[in-house]
Amino acid sequence: MTRLTLLKAATIVSSTLILSTTVFASENLSPRQVSIIEISADTASGNLEALKKDLVKGLESGLTVNEIKEILTQLYAYTGFPRSLNGINTFMDVMNVRQKEGIKDEIGKKASPLPKNLNKDQFGAQMRARIGGRKTIPAPSGYQVFAPTIDTYLKEHLFCDIFIRDNLDHQSRELATVGALAAMKGTEGQLRFHLNGALNMGMTPAQMKSFANVISQHMGAESGSRTSQVLEQVLSQRGDK
Repeated sequence: MTRLTLLKAATIVSSTLILSTTVFASENLSPRQVSIIEISADTASGNLEALKKDLVKGLESGLTVNEIKEILTQLYAYTGFPRSLNGINTFMDVMNVRQKEGIKDEIGKKASPLPKNLNKDQFGAQMRARIGGRKTIPAPSGYQVFAPTIDTYLKEHLFCDIFIRDNLDHQSRELATVGALAAMKGTEGQLRFHLNGALNMGMTPAQMKSFANVISQHMGAESGSRTSQVLEQVLSQRGDK
């Protein structure tokens, strides 16, 4: 066997291993869900070159233009305006290139107007309780009592103004949230809440384990290990395997 033949064989084996690992990581997730995770993670980390590829992959996996806009907009509440705006500007660049190439992407639906006379505090409190797996709204405690203004912002803006928008389902919103939180250090408490929230919104334990694998492959072993540890705690507390 010649050296060139050996090199070709090694390349084929390597490519097969990479492909099989990628399939394993996302076997319980749809391509659309994997794209939500990757878009959110790279937006949170500020890796805009990787984000460009994520955005193209997302469009090709079935995400609409408005769904991606919604993901990038929502992420400001978790990553800050700079990361969110950088992501939106990157998406604008991607769309400009695709339009010049004659590629027509599905725009998708716009969010419905907010209901009249909406009690934002009540809706937000109920939404947060639902994500947390509670049937009733618990009495304020902790930071809610210590800094009630931030609690008002969370209820009325994040869990009402954002989560009430119906052009992205709640399960996808939670998947975007954990994708971003898993890419950042020091957010284990919030990641724990929202991993639990993703499960409460209908994700399965198997899907969340695949989520941790996607984070490990896409963001590196450190992020993957941190995510897996928090997920194990969540699943153990829930009695899930």
